[in-house]
Amino acid sequence: MAGLIEGLMAMALVRWLLRTLKRIVFWFVVSSVGLTILYRFVPVAYTPLMFVRGEVWKAKKQWVPIEKMCPDLVAAAIIAEDQKFNEHWGFDFAAMWDAWKYNRTHNGHKRGASTISQQTAKNVFLYPSRTYLRKILEVYFTVLIEIFWPKKRIMEVYLNVAETGDGIYGVEAAAQYYYGKSAANLNRDQAAAVVACFPSPRRWSPVRPSAFVAQRIAWVKAQIPNFPPSKCTFQ
Repeated sequence: MAGLIEGLMAMALVRWLLRTLKRIVFWFVVSSVGLTILYRFVPVAYTPLMFVRGEVWKAKKQWVPIEKMCPDLVAAAIIAEDQKFNEHWGFDFAAMWDAWKYNRTHNGHKRGASTISQQTAKNVFLYPSRTYLRKILEVYFTVLIEIFWPKKRIMEVYLNVAETGDGIYGVEAAAQYYYGKSAANLNRDQAAAVVACFPSPRRWSPVRPSAFVAQRIAWVKAQIPNFPPSKCTFQ
């Protein structure tokens, strides 16, 4: 009899755990979809990284619509970070394959293959971590923003929330901090410099670049004149 009671209690516990898990998954999906839809229309005021760094109240940031950014910023972002941005649905599988092959044979610096969509999903919704769970959530949120946001909105959010320096977020704050002007008034050299530092914004400086960073800035700047304007307007 005792064994039967224990078995029934175990089954009841399993059913309760399954019901609880279903509720958690349901409300996670509902809330994440709702937040994604909300952010299609309203500015992203804060990001998880700001909370982790304790920079919520002291971060330098200023949201501006993409129409008030110089077009060279958009061009530079696509050139430097995701040249197939207008063509893929959130993931560049060819780049992922190339990065995987490269990283298998190189023990030093690892090559990444995150698209602008993936970086935006990570910046807006997720905590900084290299765990498998975070990567799974990154895929999930990347799919959501590709479903609910047009490419123009993805780029607008990306350029507004990307870390652009120590305690600096977004290209407008970077333009004001480094050059004393708005993002709309940056020249080509300055736009290329700001974006070229995206991979390591706390170590790299657009105004005091190392030899490596200066070379990267020059490469981005050289590509901009050949970049089709249609890829920057998202028409």
